[in-house]
Amino acid sequence: MIISLEVECMLYDGHSLKEKRSVIKRLIARLRNDFNVSVTELDYHDLWQRTKLGVVTITNERTHGEQVMQEVLRVIDTYSELERTITNMDVV
Repeated sequence: MIISLEVECMLYDGHSLKEKRSVIKRLIARLRNDFNVSVTELDYHDLWQRTKLGVVTITNERTHGEQVMQEVLRVIDTYSELERTITNMDVV
């Protein structure tokens, strides 16, 4: 079973692409290390106040995968530099 998230976020305090990438790199590294998920920036590469992340996990139990994704969202919400705006979860 494949569970994926698309998460759009706003970065209000960043003033450059360099600051945005610093925050995104830290977040991606933490999610990969803590939850063993695949993460990438999907869209808005050239906008310094907006990002769209894709997160994917593969599991044999739907409830476990959904729990992992809920924890991923909880970690994203702990980052004060960004605000999660739109979240879509798909199960295949």
